[in-house]
Amino acid sequence: MRRHSSYEVITLAETAATCDGASPAHGGTPPLHENLARADAARTARIVINATPGSGSPERLAALREDLRRDLRDKILVDVSNATLDGPDGLPAHLIHPGQSLGERLQEALPETRVVKTLSTMLFPVMTAPATLAQAPDAFLSGDDPQAQQTVRELLIDLGRRKEWITDLGGIQTARATEAAILFVPHVIRSSGFAPITISIAR
Repeated sequence: MRRHSSYEVITLAETAATCDGASPAHGGTPPLHENLARADAARTARIVINATPGSGSPERLAALREDLRRDLRDKILVDVSNATLDGPDGLPAHLIHPGQSLGERLQEALPETRVVKTLSTMLFPVMTAPATLAQAPDAFLSGDDPQAQQTVRELLIDLGRRKEWITDLGGIQTARATEAAILFVPHVIRSSGFAPITISIAR
């Protein structure tokens, strides 16, 4: 368990006992102060963040659907993942759900949960450290529940973003646009190398 600002953070790792059969993670995984079952974490959290690989998020949820529907009822699920297929170089090359988005699929699978899509248009170092970039990094919000969007907006501000850096795009359907934008990033990486970047709007 870790604390950031006024938030208490519980991190879960995949283990051999997970219902999706995933093997234990090796290397690069920080030691956990508390390793709770997914359902227990969801039950005690006010905000749940889906940072699992987007390619397998619906399947993971399907395996836990009934428990999650109960434990995530009326809670906020922040989705920061992108559902893509990698190319030969390991970078995103294709969308798994063209014409739809992972955010929409999560909302369909969990109709009583308030899904908000955000932070999927940037590399992971920028998600919690926006000030590392030389220019203001935009964050976009997509979700059907205005109150949930406001809560996530406040979370992003607590993580170092200014109010003017956050753009509300509207309903969860708008996540199609932000998820598709990830296909732009691999070309930038190939051209300029791997470095913290984000997709922003110049105003």
